[in-house]
Amino acid sequence: MLFSINLSIQQINSNSIYQYVWSWIIINDFSLEFGYLIDSLTSIMSVLITTVGIMVLIYSDNYMAHDQAYLRFFAYMSFFSASMLGLVTSSNLIQIYIFWELVGVCSYLLIGFWFTRPLAANACQKAFVTNRIGDFGLLLGILGFFWITGSFEFRDLFEIFNNLILNNEVNFLFVTLCAVLLFAGAIAKSAQFPLHVWLPDAMEGPTPISALIHAATMVAAGIFLVARLLPLFIVLPSIMNFISLVGIITVLLGATLALAQKDIKR
Repeated sequence: MLFSINLSIQQINSNSIYQYVWSWIIINDFSLEFGYLIDSLTSIMSVLITTVGIMVLIYSDNYMAHDQAYLRFFAYMSFFSASMLGLVTSSNLIQIYIFWELVGVCSYLLIGFWFTRPLAANACQKAFVTNRIGDFGLLLGILGFFWITGSFEFRDLFEIFNNLILNNEVNFLFVTLCAVLLFAGAIAKSAQFPLHVWLPDAMEGPTPISALIHAATMVAAGIFLVARLLPLFIVLPSIMNFISLVGIITVLLGATLALAQKDIKR
């Protein structure tokens, strides 16, 4: 948490961007790199994740004190926080997808923490399957944009894509489809309509887990993805309209369902 705060202070003072990558897989002319990207968005998300994470861990110490799986709980929580930090510091689409899947696995383990309860077991399976639908769309979108631009790196991807748009060298229908598929991943992870059905059932996990998923981490991962890929979306007006429409429907639907909800956690 202290490192994240220090990072944010440096970003405020210098407004600089730090990126470090190293080659992970090299096949002929293809090179898949692995590294980290530190900018203002990364700094904000890092502070959010670490601050909420440490507060939830402090609360969990007393809440889970009498649970037999005390150590397993904290192992899952630490794994979840580490995956989220890896997600927000990713420098390319493949790396972000790897940590995206790790966050999904962690959510499955945390929601089904009390797996001996039938409701908890069903809830974690529902969350896992629903998120896999969005993740499949995300993977197809990533591969689609790689086919268009030839790069997974965010900086190269944005620059090449903008040049292709300016020169009218892309099929707008195909590009729009790829952008929708990318946004499908955010829809599932952020529990937006129509892939919102897993979130109410996620309350079957321990209260600290519910707070972590809802407050700032897993649900915020979808918002982070949209923010990170905004340079791609912003040049496609139809996608921006689609994102707005999904957001409006989700807000109205959530507020309507809340009127009839009797479970305070949901």
